[in-house]
Amino acid sequence: MRTGIWSGSISFGLINIPITVQSAEENRDLHFRMLDKKDLSPIRYKRMNSKTGREVPYRDIVKGYEYKKNRFVIMTAADFKNASPKLTRLIDIGDFVKLNEIDLMLFERPYYLVPQSGAEKAYFLLQQALAQSQKVAIAKVVMHTKEHLIAIVPRGKYLILEEMRFAHQVKNEQEVHLIKSALPKFKPQELKMATRLIDDMTSNWSPNQYQDTYYQDLKKHIDARVKAGKGKKIETTSHEKETTVAPARAGDLMNLLKASLSKKLEHKHAH
Repeated sequence: MRTGIWSGSISFGLINIPITVQSAEENRDLHFRMLDKKDLSPIRYKRMNSKTGREVPYRDIVKGYEYKKNRFVIMTAADFKNASPKLTRLIDIGDFVKLNEIDLMLFERPYYLVPQSGAEKAYFLLQQALAQSQKVAIAKVVMHTKEHLIAIVPRGKYLILEEMRFAHQVKNEQEVHLIKSALPKFKPQELKMATRLIDDMTSNWSPNQYQDTYYQDLKKHIDARVKAGKGKKIETTSHEKETTVAPARAGDLMNLLKASLSKKLEHKHAH
């Protein structure tokens, strides 16, 4: 089995479920190296001693907390673990809540929870109980030397650990002040037509229909550059050139809504 990034246990009442945490994300980013423009030599970043100017091997680097100017407390892996042994090894479920009660802005990153050998029965019992009750478990855990608020969510036959933001990490509307002008007034007909357009464009959620087209287009462009050979420029065709769209003026809203609905109807009849 794939090695987990963290291992510990879920505490569910008096039940203890040993698990491993595995990433649920698939990194498909294109990675670029920094190069010297003059001769295309790769740029290297070194860990330098600020006093001697010499490079420091990774094995000689320690973590230090600066509690006073140039005064440090040196921290080891054991220090981070011993600071709160329970949180670094245990996911202690504190509450169960309905998923739709949680603000989506609090969710940050998903992980798969996988039962360790011998823990399958208790693991699937919790998974089935959460699925039937349509609730999620809330707990706290320390990973990567940082405490996280988490939700344990049933997904298929697995449990998902959703890493969450604490409430103080998310700005509320009163803290933002992005909209400085008074809210504009609109006609009831405009709202009715906008709602109708939303209804016409509503479909069943299917995440597979949304693809990272920029990744695919960029990869094709890179492959074409490689095939063409070094130094040969690939010209941008007219339909690929950057375009700008003017924002809709208040007076244009009704006409734009009507045109949008008309276009949507034409698209439906065509299919």
